[in-house]
Amino acid sequence: MTQDGVLDGLVRERIRGLRVARGWSLDEMAARCHLSPSTLSRIETGHRRIALDQLAPIARVLGTTLDQLVASADDGDVVIRPHRDEARGRTTWLLSRGFGPNGVTVAKMRITKPVVPGTELGVHPGTDWFTVLSGTAMLLLGERTILVEAGEAAEFSTMTPHAIGAHGGPAEILCVLDHDGQRTHLRP
Repeated sequence: MTQDGVLDGLVRERIRGLRVARGWSLDEMAARCHLSPSTLSRIETGHRRIALDQLAPIARVLGTTLDQLVASADDGDVVIRPHRDEARGRTTWLLSRGFGPNGVTVAKMRITKPVVPGTELGVHPGTDWFTVLSGTAMLLLGERTILVEAGEAAEFSTMTPHAIGAHGGPAEILCVLDHDGQRTHLRP
C-alpha cells in the first residue's frame, strides 16, 4: 500500500472512530453533514474517494479540523525521552510538541538541586505556572522564598526575578511556559 493509501485509510478510520465515539449512526451523521448515509458508508469503507467538499463538513461536524483529520500517523515520536542537565540538576520531559494552544509549552521537570545562594534570578516577559507532583519546590521570587508542596501550584509574573529549585530532596513539577519561559527554563 502506498503512503497516500495508508493516509487515506487512516482518515477513514478516524471518521468512523469519531462518529462511533459520539454514538452516532450513519444516518445521524450523514444528516448532520448533508450527505446520504450510503455516501458516508462508502467513504468510511473505502468504496468512495473522499472529496474536499465532503471532508470539510465531516471534520466540522466531528468537532475537529481538516489538519487533524488528515495528519499523518508518525509513530516515530510517540515516546517522550528525558533531557538531562546534570549541571543544573534537572531532567526535563517536553510534553507538548512545538507550541501548544496559545503558544505555550508543557513540560515535566525533575529537579534535584536546590537554588544556590547568589544564583542570578531570571527575568523575562510572561507568566509561569507550575504544580508540584512530588517533593517540595523552592521558588525564589524577588526577595521572597516560597515553598510549594506536592499538590500545590504557583503562578507568577516572570518579570519578577525568579528561580526554582528542590527543597529537602528531589521535586517533580509540571509546568506551563510561554515562549519566553520555554527559552529561559528549558534551554540546553
